[in-house]
Amino acid sequence: MAGTARALVVQNTATGGPGRWEGWLGEGGLALEVVRAFAGEALPERLRPRYQALVVLGGGFLPDDDERAPWLARTRELAREAVEFGLPVFGICLGGQLLAQVAGGAVRGEHGRPEFGSTELTLRQEAAEDPLFAGLPVRPRAIENHVDAITELPPGAAWLASTEGCPYQAFRLGESAWGVQFHPEAEAERIGGWDLDRLTRHGADRAALHREALAADADSARVWREVALRFAARAVAAA
Repeated sequence: MAGTARALVVQNTATGGPGRWEGWLGEGGLALEVVRAFAGEALPERLRPRYQALVVLGGGFLPDDDERAPWLARTRELAREAVEFGLPVFGICLGGQLLAQVAGGAVRGEHGRPEFGSTELTLRQEAAEDPLFAGLPVRPRAIENHVDAITELPPGAAWLASTEGCPYQAFRLGESAWGVQFHPEAEAERIGGWDLDRLTRHGADRAALHREALAADADSARVWREVALRFAARAVAAA
């Protein structure tokens, strides 16, 4: 339909879909076309003119892990295109790391303190002026599930949020590209399907993580729904 805003969504694992962001972005007028790249579905050669936004989801890879995830090379090119032309971008976990890397930042595998489950973020002063983060609670909670981390932000990036265990939790490039280390799309129930052996290796109790996330889920949902709606509004404006 003419005038419809579309986002290309890159899904990197079978369990790492867009979650509740699909409904929230749709509520904001942004239609999603999810490419299950992990299953061999082909990514487009370019975003324009079909898509007005790009969302890159999480996954257990580094941004340049092309041997295990060969589609990441094309994903990086799409992210570069979006940044170059000012299309709205939202990168989640792996997607945020990928955005940081293609813009000149750095990412390291198994770096710093692993983070799992509902985690308190601290918004920085820069967030008060950000189109997506302005006016949010200073210490919102979000679900984390990572052992890799951004170690250096891209030149000129606005640093928006941190945690004690992982400084670079959220950033913005220019006016339209955001990367986050956490999972604003993930509802608490997703934790019940996480790899138990992986969590145990890192000293995490899946049942306890699930309970804690359930207790925080309603407040977290209000915060990240607002961010999703704001992102959708920017994509709709670009359509």
